Amino acid sequence: MTPRRALVVAPPFAWLALFFLVPFLIVLGISLAQQALGIPPYTPLFRGGAFTGSLANFALLASDPLYARSFVGSIAYSAFATALALLVGYPMSYAIVRAPKAWRGILLLAIILPFWTSYLIRVYAWIGLLKGNGLVNNALLALGLIHEPLPLLNNLFSVQVGLVYSYLPYMVLPLYAALEKLDPTLLEAAFDLGCRPAAAFWRVTLPLSLPGVIAGALLVFIPMCGEFVIPDLLGGPRTLMLGKVLWDEFFTNRDWPVASAVAVAMLMLLVVPMGVVRRYLAGATE
Repeated sequence: MTPRRALVVAPPFAWLALFFLVPFLIVLGISLAQQALGIPPYTPLFRGGAFTGSLANFALLASDPLYARSFVGSIAYSAFATALALLVGYPMSYAIVRAPKAWRGILLLAIILPFWTSYLIRVYAWIGLLKGNGLVNNALLALGLIHEPLPLLNNLFSVQVGLVYSYLPYMVLPLYAALEKLDPTLLEAAFDLGCRPAAAFWRVTLPLSLPGVIAGALLVFIPMCGEFVIPDLLGGPRTLMLGKVLWDEFFTNRDWPVASAVAVAMLMLLVVPMGVVRRYLAGATE
């Protein structure tokens, strides 16, 4: 690497090291400590020049079914919501790409418009929509479609609605970027060769847009796994996700070492699939 290129690459690497690697090492160090009464609420890693850390917190994660259920719950909720976001976001992205150029900017603005409002307020708005005497149930009752309010809040349905709504723009934008780059002459060639529109989509459009699909899925799935606000406000007591467990360990139990171990274990579980996807994307773009 030439000195000039090193100067260009150094600032972003320094930024990542300062704001990602250093905090991760701090959390990793706390995960090796033990809970203690005081400030900070954990024992020092070195005492009298000797290392006192251990893997006891990680052993607790492996032995306590609560943490296993929270891991599985986070992945299951996030995977299902990611699939729903893809099913909703792909047609939206495709429609925006096929829309006249004069309308594309307006449609994209409509996609990112919710970001102009506080995330917390948007989640609270869904409580007003889905509660027993909320807008949705009142509308269904007025239309005579139901005779009593539906249980739309504090369950799996409300959590999935909140997750898909909140993270849908992160799915639409990468898909739009991938679909917008497709050469329309490829579809014309497929049609000339006798390919029907549905077959042309499955054989031409979808395979060429896979990098956008994977990028959108990662942008949606990863933050969903650590989501706290949506399962806490829209989910019921049975909604067990990693973010709620972390909150309880940090602020209710004040067990920072166990909470840090949970965060480190989740990060390690996500790094492997992220690395596999990154290699696939690198091979697809070559």
